[in-house]
Amino acid sequence: MLPPSCLPRWTPKPKRTQWRRKRYDPSTEPLHISEGDLPKDVRSVLKRVETGGEVIVERDARPVAVIRPAEPVPRKISECIALLPADSTATIDPDFAKDVDAAIAAHREPLEPPAWD
Repeated sequence: MLPPSCLPRWTPKPKRTQWRRKRYDPSTEPLHISEGDLPKDVRSVLKRVETGGEVIVERDARPVAVIRPAEPVPRKISECIALLPADSTATIDPDFAKDVDAAIAAHREPLEPPAWD
């Protein structure tokens, strides 16, 4: 055992990570709207749903429907190419599919965001 004169008089404190303060964002909460108010405000309801929000329609304070964004429809590469302008210089080489597969394989780790996000 070391004599007391050789022991450190203080121990370094672990570095604190910088805390990010979460702010309340009301747009992340579902919007509750009555059945009677829905037809009066359809445009703003659809705008909220288009931006990723969720709307719960209620009758007598009980939920009867949930409106949420539709799942995006994936496009085939041939459809994407068809959308290119006629004067586009974009080309797809014969190894394009291999390059895409290699890029996907290189990033197979699961998405697990940190607890503080």
